[in-house]
This record gives sequence, structure tokens and C-alpha cells, in this order.
Amino acid sequence: MVKKLKSASSRVARKDVARKDKAKTSKRLALPEKEFDPVEFLSTAGSGRTQTAYKARSTIFRQDDACTAVYYIVDGQVQLNVISRQGKERAIAILGPGSFVGEGGLAGHPQYFASARAITKCTVTRIANATMKRLINEHPEMSQLFMSFILNRSSQIEADLIDQLFNSSEKRLARLLLLMARVGKEATTETITVPLTQETMAARIGTTRSRINYFLNKFRKLGLIEYNGTLKVHSSLMNIIVND
Repeated sequence: MVKKLKSASSRVARKDVARKDKAKTSKRLALPEKEFDPVEFLSTAGSGRTQTAYKARSTIFRQDDACTAVYYIVDGQVQLNVISRQGKERAIAILGPGSFVGEGGLAGHPQYFASARAITKCTVTRIANATMKRLINEHPEMSQLFMSFILNRSSQIEADLIDQLFNSSEKRLARLLLLMARVGKEATTETITVPLTQETMAARIGTTRSRINYFLNKFRKLGLIEYNGTLKVHSSLMNIIVND
């Protein structure tokens, strides 16, 4: 009887040890939970979001359309245009990869205040407003990414307004070219890769095409830009902005 009890106790002990070993092994083999990557998430299609490839000059959404979704630019360039009641059209922004477009619906706006048009081949992800709100509430990474864009965009709009109020057409054009070329302290010359017509430049800074043509020729003669099929911007163009 004692032998049987010892045998049963031994079997229980062996099973207990086996369970502990199995638990330790499972713990070692368990993969860590993957962190949420908002850029990776927004760059793919899935629940509450669809992805579309647009050809250059294709319309993504129109001014006064119902503001039901936010759009995320995966690649390519998108231009925002506004048309007044008198029919005048103005380009108000050119946005690239990593930018959000049409985010007004998250603030309760019923309609888009501008039209979004692809100016190069684009890949854009459409995120339903309800999905975007949930992502911002549930994932701090998404909230941080979105808020960073909004703050940078707000600063850009403020700078554009100051530029429009206080600078001449010549300085506004120089600033636009420097921004589009992304000429920094390290670079001396950069090529503008986005198709930027004189009509687009005129609409962007609020002047006429003939004035744009005049200033471009002036910049070229001064050696501040090069134009031979592509537009190259020299950092020395900054002198137009800083000098009266």
C-alpha cells in the first residue's frame, strides 16, 4: 500500500515538473507582441481603409464633396486647389508622402473645403472617419503621427500667410522654389522633381503667369536656378528672400 502511494506521488511529481518545464519552454518560445506601426498600417489596405493608385492629374476628391474620410499619401504629390464663387482657382498647397489630406471631417466639417488632385502618379490610402478616430484613440503612435502632421501643417499655413501679406511676388516665388526643392544648409543645388508648371506657380503665389516667366528668367540670368528640361534650384536663391 505504501509502495503504491509512493508510486502515485512520484507520478504526480513528475507530471508537475513536466508541466513547469513545458511552461518555461513556451515562455521562451513566445514571440513578443509586434508594436503598432502607424506608417505601415496607413500604407496598406484593410478594415476601414482602401488604397488607390491615381494617375497624374486625376482627382482624388472635389471641393464641397461630403467629408467622410481622411486620405494618407503613400507616395507621389498631391495639390490642393480652391475655387471661389466667382470661379477663380488657386493652388493652396502641394503635399507629398506622409501627408494627410481631407482631415477636416475629424473636426466635424461636413464638406471638403478644397479639391485634391494628383500632380504625379500617386498611391493614396482612404481611411473612413470613424476608423481614423478609433485609431487615434486606441494607438498613441497614430495620435502622435497625426498631431505632428497637423502642427507642421499649421505652421506652414501661418508662414504662407505671412509670406502672402508682407513679401513681393518675387520673394514668394523664390520661397516656393526653395521649399519644393528642399534646399537645406548641406545642399547647394537640388532638382525639383515635381512637375511644376508656370500656371501652377502663378496660382500658388497669387500672381500672373507672365510675372512668373519674368522672375524665372531673372533668376536664371543671375545664376540662381538652372532650367533645361528640369528645374534646378541653387541655395543662393535664398538671397532673394533675405535681401530687400
